[in-house]
Amino acid sequence: MIDFAAHRRRFLDVLSAQRAAAVVATSPARLRNADTEHRFRPDSDFWWLTGFAEPESVLVLLPALEPESRARSVLFLRERDRERETWNGRRLGVESAAGALLVDEARAIGKLWTDLPALLRGYERIVYRTGVDEARDRELLAVLARLRATVKVAAPPPAAILDPQTSLHELRLVKDDGELEAMRRAARITREAHVAAMRAARPGVNEREIDALLDGTFRRLGGTGAAYTNIVAGGANATILHYIENREPLRDGELLLVDAGCEYDWYASDVTRTFPVNGRFSADQRAVYEIVLEAQLAAIEAVKPGLPFDAPHRAAVAKLAAGLARLGVLEGPPEEAATQQALQRFTLHRTSHWLGLDVHDCGAYLVDGAPRPLAPGMVLTVEPGLYFAADDETVDPRWRGIGVRIEDDVLVTPDGHEVLTRGIPKLVAEIEEACGAARLLGASP
Repeated sequence: MIDFAAHRRRFLDVLSAQRAAAVVATSPARLRNADTEHRFRPDSDFWWLTGFAEPESVLVLLPALEPESRARSVLFLRERDRERETWNGRRLGVESAAGALLVDEARAIGKLWTDLPALLRGYERIVYRTGVDEARDRELLAVLARLRATVKVAAPPPAAILDPQTSLHELRLVKDDGELEAMRRAARITREAHVAAMRAARPGVNEREIDALLDGTFRRLGGTGAAYTNIVAGGANATILHYIENREPLRDGELLLVDAGCEYDWYASDVTRTFPVNGRFSADQRAVYEIVLEAQLAAIEAVKPGLPFDAPHRAAVAKLAAGLARLGVLEGPPEEAATQQALQRFTLHRTSHWLGLDVHDCGAYLVDGAPRPLAPGMVLTVEPGLYFAADDETVDPRWRGIGVRIEDDVLVTPDGHEVLTRGIPKLVAEIEEACGAARLLGASP
Protein backbone atom coordinates (compact mmCIF):
# COMPACT_ATOMS: atom_id res chain seq x y z
CA MET A 1 0.00 0.00 0.00
CA ILE A 2 1.36 3.40 -0.98
CA ASP A 3 1.94 5.81 1.91
CA PHE A 4 1.04 9.16 0.37
CA ALA A 5 1.35 10.96 3.70
CA ALA A 6 4.98 9.79 3.86
CA HIS A 7 5.51 11.24 0.40
CA ARG A 8 4.20 14.59 1.60
CA ARG A 9 6.48 14.52 4.65
CA ARG A 10 9.51 13.86 2.47
CA PHE A 11 8.61 16.71 0.15
CA LEU A 12 7.91 19.06 3.08
CA ASP A 13 11.42 18.39 4.39
CA VAL A 14 12.86 19.49 1.04
CA LEU A 15 10.59 22.54 0.97
CA SER A 16 11.63 23.51 4.48
CA ALA A 17 15.30 23.62 3.47
CA GLN A 18 14.35 25.93 0.58
CA ARG A 19 11.94 28.03 2.68
CA ALA A 20 9.47 27.31 -0.09
CA ALA A 21 5.78 26.46 -0.28
CA ALA A 22 4.39 24.19 -3.01
CA VAL A 23 1.25 24.53 -5.10
CA VAL A 24 0.49 21.25 -6.90
CA ALA A 25 -2.57 21.00 -9.12
CA THR A 26 -4.07 17.90 -10.68
CA SER A 27 -5.05 17.48 -14.31
CA PRO A 28 -8.28 19.01 -15.62
CA ALA A 29 -10.99 16.97 -17.25
CA ARG A 30 -10.20 17.03 -20.98
CA LEU A 31 -12.58 16.97 -23.94
CA ARG A 32 -12.21 14.14 -26.42
CA ASN A 33 -14.56 15.74 -28.91
CA ALA A 34 -17.71 17.87 -28.75
CA ASP A 35 -19.07 17.33 -25.22
CA THR A 36 -17.42 13.94 -24.65
CA GLU A 37 -14.56 13.77 -22.17
CA HIS A 38 -11.57 11.45 -21.94
CA ARG A 39 -11.52 9.13 -18.93
CA PHE A 40 -9.89 11.19 -16.16
CA ARG A 41 -6.27 10.54 -15.20
CA PRO A 42 -4.79 12.53 -12.28
CA ASP A 43 -1.57 14.50 -12.61
CA SER A 44 1.35 12.31 -11.55
CA ASP A 45 2.88 14.79 -9.09
CA PHE A 46 -0.51 15.37 -7.47
CA TRP A 47 -1.27 11.64 -7.21
CA TRP A 48 2.17 10.93 -5.69
CA LEU A 49 1.40 13.44 -2.94
CA THR A 50 -2.29 12.69 -2.31
CA GLY A 51 -3.56 9.42 -3.78
CA PHE A 52 -6.63 11.44 -4.85
CA ALA A 53 -8.12 10.96 -8.32
CA GLU A 54 -10.65 13.76 -8.75
CA PRO A 55 -10.27 16.73 -11.11
CA GLU A 56 -10.41 20.39 -9.99
CA SER A 57 -8.11 19.84 -7.01
CA VAL A 58 -5.01 21.65 -5.77
CA LEU A 59 -2.67 20.70 -2.91
CA VAL A 60 -0.81 23.44 -1.04
CA LEU A 61 2.12 22.32 1.12
CA LEU A 62 3.39 24.71 3.77
CA PRO A 63 6.54 23.72 5.68
CA ALA A 64 7.18 25.15 9.12
CA LEU A 65 9.03 28.46 8.93
CA GLU A 66 9.79 28.74 12.65
CA PRO A 67 10.71 26.09 15.25
CA GLU A 68 7.45 26.63 17.14
CA SER A 69 5.26 26.34 13.99
CA ARG A 70 4.23 23.16 12.20
CA ALA A 71 4.02 22.06 8.58
CA ARG A 72 0.59 21.97 6.97
CA SER A 73 -1.06 20.35 3.99
CA VAL A 74 -4.15 22.09 2.60
CA LEU A 75 -6.21 20.40 -0.10
CA PHE A 76 -8.64 22.41 -2.22
CA LEU A 77 -11.27 20.23 -3.89
CA ARG A 78 -14.82 20.16 -5.19
CA GLU A 79 -17.73 20.32 -2.80
CA ARG A 80 -20.46 17.70 -2.77
CA ASP A 81 -23.21 18.43 -5.28
CA ARG A 82 -26.07 15.96 -5.51
CA GLU A 83 -27.23 17.00 -8.97
CA ARG A 84 -23.75 16.99 -10.52
CA GLU A 85 -22.88 13.72 -8.84
CA THR A 86 -26.01 12.15 -10.33
CA TRP A 87 -24.77 13.10 -13.78
CA ASN A 88 -20.98 12.78 -13.47
CA GLY A 89 -20.12 10.53 -10.54
CA ARG A 90 -19.53 10.69 -6.80
CA ARG A 91 -17.28 13.26 -5.12
CA LEU A 92 -15.33 12.89 -1.90
CA GLY A 93 -16.31 16.36 -0.68
CA VAL A 94 -14.64 18.86 1.61
CA GLU A 95 -16.03 17.41 4.84
CA SER A 96 -14.59 13.94 4.25
CA ALA A 97 -11.30 14.81 2.59
CA ALA A 98 -9.09 15.45 5.62
CA GLY A 99 -9.95 12.14 7.26
CA ALA A 100 -9.89 10.09 4.06
CA LEU A 101 -6.64 11.49 2.68
CA LEU A 102 -4.88 12.38 5.96
CA VAL A 103 -4.30 16.00 4.94
CA ASP A 104 -4.35 18.68 7.65
CA GLU A 105 -7.12 20.74 6.11
CA ALA A 106 -9.59 20.65 3.23
CA ARG A 107 -11.22 23.67 1.62
CA ALA A 108 -13.56 24.26 -1.32
CA ILE A 109 -11.77 24.74 -4.62
CA GLY A 110 -13.70 27.97 -5.16
CA LYS A 111 -11.70 29.55 -2.32
CA LEU A 112 -8.28 28.76 -3.76
CA TRP A 113 -7.29 32.10 -5.21
CA THR A 114 -8.75 34.18 -2.39
CA ASP A 115 -7.12 32.03 0.32
CA LEU A 116 -3.76 31.49 -1.35
CA PRO A 117 -2.16 34.91 -0.61
CA ALA A 118 -2.50 34.39 3.15
CA LEU A 119 -1.21 30.81 2.91
CA LEU A 120 1.88 31.79 0.91
CA ARG A 121 2.82 34.82 2.98
CA GLY A 122 6.30 34.53 4.49
CA TYR A 123 7.71 31.94 2.07
CA GLU A 124 10.71 32.91 -0.03
CA ARG A 125 9.90 30.63 -2.98
CA ILE A 126 7.02 28.71 -4.50
CA VAL A 127 7.44 25.30 -6.14
CA TYR A 128 4.93 25.32 -8.97
CA ARG A 129 4.96 23.87 -12.48
CA THR A 130 4.34 26.57 -15.05
CA GLY A 131 3.33 26.10 -18.67
CA VAL A 132 0.69 23.43 -18.10
CA ASP A 133 -2.40 25.60 -17.61
CA GLU A 134 -2.15 29.20 -18.83
CA ALA A 135 -5.19 30.41 -16.90
CA ARG A 136 -3.86 28.92 -13.66
CA ASP A 137 -0.46 30.51 -14.29
CA ARG A 138 -2.12 33.92 -14.61
CA GLU A 139 -4.02 33.42 -11.35
CA LEU A 140 -0.84 32.50 -9.49
CA LEU A 141 0.98 35.54 -10.86
CA ALA A 142 -1.95 37.66 -9.69
CA VAL A 143 -1.53 36.17 -6.20
CA LEU A 144 2.15 37.12 -6.23
CA ALA A 145 1.23 40.64 -7.33
CA ARG A 146 -1.14 40.97 -4.37
CA LEU A 147 1.61 39.77 -2.01
CA ARG A 148 4.05 42.28 -3.46
CA ALA A 149 1.50 45.05 -2.94
CA THR A 150 1.52 44.33 0.81
CA VAL A 151 5.31 44.12 1.15
CA LYS A 152 5.50 47.27 3.31
CA VAL A 153 3.18 45.88 5.97
CA ALA A 154 4.00 42.18 5.84
CA ALA A 155 6.77 39.70 5.19
CA PRO A 156 8.62 39.92 1.83
CA PRO A 157 6.74 38.14 -0.97
CA PRO A 158 8.08 34.99 -2.65
CA ALA A 159 10.99 35.97 -4.86
CA ALA A 160 11.00 32.99 -7.21
CA ILE A 161 8.86 30.27 -8.72
CA LEU A 162 10.75 26.96 -8.78
CA ASP A 163 10.04 24.09 -11.14
CA PRO A 164 9.45 20.77 -9.29
CA GLN A 165 12.13 19.10 -11.43
CA THR A 166 14.95 19.51 -8.91
CA SER A 167 12.91 18.77 -5.81
CA LEU A 168 9.71 16.76 -6.15
CA HIS A 169 10.82 14.91 -9.26
CA GLU A 170 14.04 13.78 -7.64
CA LEU A 171 11.98 12.30 -4.80
CA ARG A 172 9.76 10.45 -7.26
CA LEU A 173 12.79 8.89 -8.96
CA VAL A 174 13.45 6.46 -6.08
CA LYS A 175 10.43 4.22 -5.49
CA ASP A 176 9.35 2.98 -2.07
CA ASP A 177 7.92 -0.44 -1.25
CA GLY A 178 4.31 0.55 -1.92
CA GLU A 179 5.15 1.99 -5.31
CA LEU A 180 7.18 -1.07 -6.25
CA GLU A 181 4.31 -3.36 -5.35
CA ALA A 182 2.06 -1.37 -7.72
CA MET A 183 4.68 -1.65 -10.44
CA ARG A 184 5.06 -5.39 -9.88
CA ARG A 185 1.28 -5.73 -10.16
CA ALA A 186 1.33 -3.75 -13.42
CA ALA A 187 4.12 -6.03 -14.66
CA ARG A 188 2.20 -9.21 -13.82
CA ILE A 189 -0.86 -8.01 -15.72
CA THR A 190 1.35 -6.96 -18.63
CA ARG A 191 2.78 -10.46 -18.73
CA GLU A 192 -0.68 -11.96 -19.14
CA ALA A 193 -1.50 -9.49 -21.91
CA HIS A 194 1.65 -10.19 -23.91
CA VAL A 195 1.24 -13.95 -23.63
CA ALA A 196 -2.37 -13.57 -24.78
CA ALA A 197 -1.16 -11.55 -27.77
CA MET A 198 1.34 -14.26 -28.70
CA ARG A 199 -1.37 -16.91 -28.53
CA ALA A 200 -3.82 -14.87 -30.60
CA ALA A 201 -1.56 -13.61 -33.39
CA ARG A 202 -1.68 -15.47 -36.69
CA PRO A 203 -1.91 -14.62 -40.38
CA GLY A 204 -5.12 -12.75 -41.20
CA VAL A 205 -5.72 -11.40 -37.70
CA ASN A 206 -5.75 -7.59 -37.73
CA GLU A 207 -3.43 -5.48 -35.63
CA ARG A 208 -6.49 -3.84 -34.08
CA GLU A 209 -7.65 -7.21 -32.71
CA ILE A 210 -4.38 -7.63 -30.80
CA ASP A 211 -4.65 -4.00 -29.68
CA ALA A 212 -8.14 -4.66 -28.28
CA LEU A 213 -7.00 -7.89 -26.62
CA LEU A 214 -4.21 -6.03 -24.81
CA ASP A 215 -6.53 -3.29 -23.56
CA GLY A 216 -9.14 -5.78 -22.46
CA THR A 217 -6.60 -7.84 -20.54
CA PHE A 218 -5.21 -4.77 -18.78
CA ARG A 219 -8.63 -3.71 -17.53
CA ARG A 220 -10.03 -7.19 -16.88
CA LEU A 221 -7.19 -7.97 -14.50
CA GLY A 222 -7.56 -4.76 -12.50
CA GLY A 223 -5.40 -2.20 -14.27
CA THR A 224 -6.54 1.34 -14.97
CA GLY A 225 -5.85 0.67 -18.65
CA ALA A 226 -2.85 1.05 -20.93
CA ALA A 227 0.06 3.12 -19.63
CA TYR A 228 0.49 4.55 -23.16
CA THR A 229 -0.98 3.99 -26.59
CA ASN A 230 -0.33 0.39 -27.61
CA ILE A 231 2.04 -0.24 -30.51
CA VAL A 232 0.98 -3.30 -32.49
CA ALA A 233 3.23 -3.26 -35.52
CA GLY A 234 3.27 -6.09 -38.04
CA GLY A 235 6.02 -6.46 -40.64
CA ALA A 236 7.70 -3.23 -41.72
CA ASN A 237 5.42 -1.23 -39.41
CA ALA A 238 7.83 -2.30 -36.67
CA THR A 239 10.48 -0.04 -38.18
CA ILE A 240 8.30 2.98 -37.24
CA LEU A 241 9.14 3.56 -33.59
CA HIS A 242 5.80 5.02 -32.52
CA TYR A 243 3.46 3.25 -34.92
CA ILE A 244 -0.01 3.42 -33.33
CA GLU A 245 -2.42 3.11 -36.26
CA ASN A 246 -2.81 -0.61 -35.45
CA ARG A 247 -5.11 -1.38 -38.35
CA GLU A 248 -3.34 -3.65 -40.84
CA PRO A 249 -3.72 -7.41 -41.22
CA LEU A 250 -0.92 -9.64 -39.95
CA ARG A 251 0.85 -11.52 -42.73
CA ASP A 252 2.40 -14.96 -42.88
CA GLY A 253 6.19 -14.85 -42.67
CA GLU A 254 6.37 -11.47 -40.92
CA LEU A 255 7.19 -10.47 -37.38
CA LEU A 256 4.86 -8.65 -34.99
CA LEU A 257 6.28 -6.07 -32.59
CA VAL A 258 4.05 -5.36 -29.58
CA ASP A 259 5.01 -2.49 -27.28
CA ALA A 260 2.36 -2.28 -24.57
CA GLY A 261 2.23 -1.91 -20.80
CA CYS A 262 -0.48 -1.97 -18.16
CA GLU A 263 -1.02 0.93 -15.78
CA TYR A 264 -1.96 -0.08 -12.25
CA ASP A 265 -2.88 2.56 -9.65
CA TRP A 266 -1.47 4.96 -12.27
CA TYR A 267 1.97 3.27 -12.18
CA ALA A 268 3.27 2.19 -15.56
CA SER A 269 4.84 -0.89 -17.02
CA ASP A 270 6.53 -0.73 -20.42
CA VAL A 271 7.25 -3.95 -22.30
CA THR A 272 8.10 -4.85 -25.89
CA ARG A 273 8.17 -8.29 -27.43
CA THR A 274 8.74 -9.22 -31.07
CA PHE A 275 7.54 -12.59 -32.36
CA PRO A 276 6.64 -14.39 -35.59
CA VAL A 277 3.08 -14.10 -36.83
CA ASN A 278 3.07 -17.74 -37.95
CA GLY A 279 4.76 -19.00 -34.79
CA ARG A 280 8.22 -19.74 -36.21
CA PHE A 281 11.16 -17.42 -36.85
CA SER A 282 12.78 -17.59 -40.26
CA ALA A 283 16.57 -17.96 -40.26
CA ASP A 284 17.06 -14.27 -41.09
CA GLN A 285 14.52 -13.09 -38.51
CA ARG A 286 16.14 -15.27 -35.89
CA ALA A 287 19.60 -13.91 -36.72
CA VAL A 288 18.46 -10.33 -36.10
CA TYR A 289 16.37 -11.28 -33.09
CA GLU A 290 19.22 -13.07 -31.33
CA ILE A 291 21.51 -10.05 -31.74
CA VAL A 292 18.93 -7.84 -30.01
CA LEU A 293 18.35 -10.45 -27.31
CA GLU A 294 22.09 -10.74 -26.64
CA ALA A 295 22.27 -6.95 -26.39
CA GLN A 296 19.34 -6.80 -23.99
CA LEU A 297 20.70 -9.48 -21.68
CA ALA A 298 24.08 -7.72 -21.58
CA ALA A 299 22.38 -4.41 -20.83
CA ILE A 300 20.34 -5.89 -17.99
CA GLU A 301 23.53 -7.23 -16.43
CA ALA A 302 24.86 -3.65 -16.43
CA VAL A 303 22.02 -2.48 -14.16
CA LYS A 304 23.78 -2.32 -10.79
CA PRO A 305 23.99 0.28 -8.04
CA GLY A 306 26.92 2.61 -8.53
CA LEU A 307 27.19 2.08 -12.28
CA PRO A 308 26.30 5.08 -14.44
CA PHE A 309 22.88 5.34 -16.04
CA ASP A 310 24.37 4.88 -19.51
CA ALA A 311 26.15 1.62 -18.64
CA PRO A 312 23.27 -0.53 -20.01
CA HIS A 313 23.25 1.50 -23.22
CA ARG A 314 26.98 1.09 -23.74
CA ALA A 315 26.71 -2.65 -23.09
CA ALA A 316 23.85 -2.97 -25.58
CA VAL A 317 25.56 -0.91 -28.29
CA ALA A 318 28.68 -3.08 -28.11
CA LYS A 319 26.61 -6.22 -28.73
CA LEU A 320 24.49 -4.62 -31.46
CA ALA A 321 27.59 -3.41 -33.31
CA ALA A 322 29.25 -6.82 -33.09
CA GLY A 323 26.10 -8.47 -34.36
CA LEU A 324 25.68 -6.12 -37.29
CA ALA A 325 29.30 -6.71 -38.19
CA ARG A 326 28.63 -10.46 -38.21
CA LEU A 327 25.68 -9.91 -40.54
CA GLY A 328 27.84 -7.82 -42.86
CA VAL A 329 25.66 -4.75 -42.36
CA LEU A 330 28.54 -2.79 -40.81
CA GLU A 331 32.13 -3.06 -41.96
CA GLY A 332 35.26 -3.08 -39.87
CA PRO A 333 36.04 -4.28 -36.34
CA PRO A 334 33.05 -4.29 -33.95
CA GLU A 335 34.71 -1.79 -31.60
CA GLU A 336 34.89 0.66 -34.51
CA ALA A 337 31.38 -0.18 -35.68
CA ALA A 338 30.02 0.80 -32.27
CA THR A 339 31.09 4.39 -32.87
CA GLN A 340 29.95 4.64 -36.48
CA GLN A 341 27.21 7.05 -37.42
CA ALA A 342 25.85 4.20 -39.55
CA LEU A 343 25.03 2.19 -36.42
CA GLN A 344 22.51 4.82 -35.34
CA ARG A 345 20.57 4.26 -38.57
CA PHE A 346 19.68 0.79 -37.35
CA THR A 347 19.42 1.33 -33.57
CA LEU A 348 17.50 4.68 -33.69
CA HIS A 349 17.06 5.17 -29.92
CA ARG A 350 18.82 4.86 -26.61
CA THR A 351 18.45 1.78 -24.45
CA SER A 352 16.79 3.08 -21.27
CA HIS A 353 14.54 5.64 -19.64
CA TRP A 354 13.14 6.03 -16.13
CA LEU A 355 9.80 4.37 -15.37
CA GLY A 356 7.21 5.09 -12.69
CA LEU A 357 3.98 7.04 -12.61
CA ASP A 358 4.88 8.24 -16.10
CA VAL A 359 6.11 5.87 -18.76
CA HIS A 360 8.97 8.31 -19.37
CA ASP A 361 9.27 9.12 -15.71
CA CYS A 362 10.81 12.15 -14.08
CA GLY A 363 14.30 12.47 -12.62
CA ALA A 364 17.52 13.86 -14.07
CA TYR A 365 19.72 11.59 -16.18
CA LEU A 366 22.83 13.71 -15.61
CA VAL A 367 24.40 14.92 -12.38
CA ASP A 368 27.11 17.57 -12.70
CA GLY A 369 27.20 16.90 -16.42
CA ALA A 370 27.82 13.14 -16.13
CA PRO A 371 25.42 10.16 -16.24
CA ARG A 372 24.07 9.76 -12.74
CA PRO A 373 24.96 6.65 -10.76
CA LEU A 374 22.20 4.07 -10.46
CA ALA A 375 20.84 3.61 -6.93
CA PRO A 376 18.46 1.14 -5.25
CA GLY A 377 14.82 1.98 -5.86
CA MET A 378 15.30 3.41 -9.34
CA VAL A 379 13.38 1.67 -12.14
CA LEU A 380 14.42 1.88 -15.77
CA THR A 381 13.57 0.19 -19.02
CA VAL A 382 16.09 -1.85 -20.98
CA GLU A 383 15.05 -1.88 -24.64
CA PRO A 384 17.62 -2.27 -27.42
CA GLY A 385 16.38 -2.65 -30.96
CA LEU A 386 17.40 -3.06 -34.58
CA TYR A 387 15.37 -1.61 -37.43
CA PHE A 388 15.85 -2.08 -41.17
CA ALA A 389 13.55 0.14 -43.21
CA ALA A 390 11.70 -1.66 -46.00
CA ASP A 391 13.04 0.80 -48.59
CA ASP A 392 16.66 0.87 -47.37
CA GLU A 393 18.58 -0.15 -50.49
CA THR A 394 21.92 0.08 -48.69
CA VAL A 395 21.33 -3.23 -46.92
CA ASP A 396 20.85 -6.75 -48.25
CA PRO A 397 17.17 -7.34 -49.20
CA ARG A 398 16.98 -10.20 -46.70
CA TRP A 399 17.05 -7.71 -43.79
CA ARG A 400 14.69 -5.07 -45.19
CA GLY A 401 11.45 -4.57 -43.31
CA ILE A 402 12.64 -6.35 -40.15
CA GLY A 403 12.19 -4.44 -36.89
CA VAL A 404 13.01 -6.04 -33.54
CA ARG A 405 12.81 -4.54 -30.05
CA ILE A 406 12.93 -6.37 -26.73
CA GLU A 407 12.08 -4.41 -23.60
CA ASP A 408 11.80 -5.16 -19.88
CA ASP A 409 11.38 -3.08 -16.72
CA VAL A 410 14.32 -3.37 -14.32
CA LEU A 411 14.58 -2.31 -10.67
CA VAL A 412 17.95 -1.38 -9.21
CA THR A 413 18.39 -3.35 -5.96
CA PRO A 414 21.09 -3.06 -3.27
CA ASP A 415 22.87 -6.12 -4.71
CA GLY A 416 22.15 -5.71 -8.41
CA HIS A 417 18.79 -5.72 -10.16
CA GLU A 418 15.35 -7.30 -10.36
CA VAL A 419 13.56 -7.73 -13.70
CA LEU A 420 10.02 -6.71 -12.79
CA THR A 421 8.66 -8.07 -16.07
CA ARG A 422 10.40 -11.44 -15.88
CA GLY A 423 8.42 -14.40 -17.12
CA ILE A 424 7.27 -12.84 -20.39
CA PRO A 425 8.67 -15.16 -23.08
CA LYS A 426 11.71 -13.78 -24.91
CA LEU A 427 14.07 -16.65 -25.64
CA VAL A 428 13.45 -18.00 -29.14
CA ALA A 429 12.21 -21.39 -27.90
CA GLU A 430 9.94 -19.72 -25.31
CA ILE A 431 8.40 -17.43 -27.91
CA GLU A 432 7.82 -20.16 -30.45
CA GLU A 433 6.19 -22.30 -27.79
CA ALA A 434 3.92 -19.44 -26.65
CA CYS A 435 3.00 -18.54 -30.23
CA GLY A 436 2.39 -22.12 -31.21
CA ALA A 437 0.35 -23.18 -28.20
CA ALA A 438 -3.01 -22.00 -29.51
CA ARG A 439 -2.42 -23.43 -32.98
CA LEU A 440 -1.31 -26.80 -31.64
CA LEU A 441 -4.48 -26.96 -29.55
CA GLY A 442 -6.66 -25.80 -32.42
CA ALA A 443 -7.94 -22.91 -30.33
CA SER A 444 -9.52 -19.81 -31.84
CA PRO A 445 -8.05 -16.37 -31.08
